[in-house]
Amino acid sequence: MFLFSVCLIFPSLFVFVTGGKLPEPEVKIEVLHKPFMCYRKSKYGDMLLVHHEGYLESNGTLFFSSRKHGDTNPVWFTLGIREVIKGWDKGLKDMCAGERRKLTVPSSLAYGKEGKGKIPPGSTLIFDIELMEIRNGPRSHDSFREMDLNDDWKLCREEVREYLKKEFEKHGYSPNDTNHEVMVDDIFKNEDEDEDGFISAREFTYQHDEL
Repeated sequence: MFLFSVCLIFPSLFVFVTGGKLPEPEVKIEVLHKPFMCYRKSKYGDMLLVHHEGYLESNGTLFFSSRKHGDTNPVWFTLGIREVIKGWDKGLKDMCAGERRKLTVPSSLAYGKEGKGKIPPGSTLIFDIELMEIRNGPRSHDSFREMDLNDDWKLCREEVREYLKKEFEKHGYSPNDTNHEVMVDDIFKNEDEDEDGFISAREFTYQHDEL
């Protein structure tokens, strides 16, 4: 894909060892239960309803259970847009409704060096997760990734403008239509909920239908 110079893109800094980037730690996945019939598997962009329990690997302490804490209801989230920790986004793909998995998530794919609440810094976490239901996400994860030219998980005005140009051209209209800027203004007015000048993956997923 041709990469436009947009959003003040700066080169990332990578750590290289013998000429290659350090590999990202993996999530260990253990299937505890799988239904006999599986009509659909989870994919990025789907909304998932799950019950889950989280434990510290170091001593087995339960730090959260959706069945015991809070309102005791399962929770909804959209897979693949960083709405949850990265370990969940990686570990809950291709899962069936009714399936139960045990995920062992290294700290770099969970809460890292900072920790969170009852979770100490640098903790490896173990999750027992049961997928209750899969629904279509309001918007396509693939569409967002196509628009996100610099892979920073947010859309700037130039990225939205380029997307509109391509869509107009695809349908036989001029790619340089002056109405594009008006449309971009309207899109950001409606969708940039926190008014930071970008449309985040979450804002894109849950907001309007102009794009």
